[in-house]
Order: sequence, then structure tokens, then C-alpha cells
Amino acid sequence: MSEQNPYETLGVTEDASFEEIQNAKSRLSQEHQNDTKLVETIEAAYDSIIMERLRMRQEGKIKVPDRIRFPERSIEVPPAVTPLNPKASTGWLQNFLDNPSRSDILWATGVFGGLAILTLLSQSNGSSFLPLALALGFCANLYFLNRKENRLGRAFLMSFVGLILGLLLGGVLSQFLGTPVGNGGIRPAEFAELVTFVFFWLISCFLR
Repeated sequence: MSEQNPYETLGVTEDASFEEIQNAKSRLSQEHQNDTKLVETIEAAYDSIIMERLRMRQEGKIKVPDRIRFPERSIEVPPAVTPLNPKASTGWLQNFLDNPSRSDILWATGVFGGLAILTLLSQSNGSSFLPLALALGFCANLYFLNRKENRLGRAFLMSFVGLILGLLLGGVLSQFLGTPVGNGGIRPAEFAELVTFVFFWLISCFLR
């Protein structure tokens, strides 16, 4: 085969298509895969034809399909990596956060602050105001949230979660801090209710 020209080595004519040349090269390489030197001769003949046709294309004599692999194009280009969109990753959080106005903060502070004061005063008066104050705080939080988005179901769920978290955290903190009972100290139930009002204030002001 070494005395033959590249086309004769591959067993194709000079006007053969690129598909025919590639098929001939693949078939001969497969048939003579155990003969290293012969496979190298086949590869060299293929590269010689491709280089010749590349030169002819550059001279405008023929048109070579872009999918043809030329020897000088053997470097693989790594696939482009699509960067993460930080806006998309934090979009769900932005749906819950709110930028309250000064009026919103003052209204929430007045309502929950007033309920907190009434809760503290109820102890000295000996009245059972705690359940009523907690219900009023829940309704106030529900109102403030629903006014922002007009989504009652979502506002109710967020208010309920705030209620549960506030009572749980308040109960844990009262035990951890050793909240005094009697003699002017804040009872654990009152302390838990005050923590719940803080949760309600944060939710009604900064969530929606």
C-alpha cells in the first residue's frame, strides 16, 4: 500500500465523497486492526486526503462539510458551563420577605405592644386575660398579613406557624432562664405569650 497514492490506499476514487472516504478508512482500520503499521498507513492516507481537500477548500475549489474532522482540529473544546442565576435561586425567598413602611411598623408595634402590656397587667389584676390576648394577637397578625397579599389561606398558615413557634420557644426559654413564678415575676405562660407577640410582630412587619 505504501507505493499507492492515498486514494488507492483507501480504495476510493479521487471524486469520492467524504462519507465514502470515512467509511473506507473505518472499514480498513477494522479489518487490519492487528497490523499496526498498516493501520498507521491507512490513517496517514486519510489525513493526507483530508489535508488536500482542506487546501482545496481554502482555495475555493471545493466545499468541505463542517462536520469533517481535520487533523489540526483535534483539540476538544470543553462544553460551556451555564452559570447559576442568583436571582432565580433566591426568588422563592423574595416572595416571603417584605419591605414594610414606617406606618406598617408603627401599627404592628402599637397593637402587639399594647397586647403585651395588657398581658403583664393581667397578672397583677389576677384576671385570665392570656387566652383572649393570644386570640387577639393571632387575629391582628392574620389581618396585617392578609392586607398585604389578600391571600387569607397563606396568612392563616403563617400566623398559625408563628403562634406555635412562639409558644414553643417561649416555653423553652422560660425553663432555661428560670422565669420566676409569683412575687411579681413573670409566669411561664405569660412569658411564652410575650415571645409569641414578638413572633407576630416580626411576621406581620417583615413577611407577606
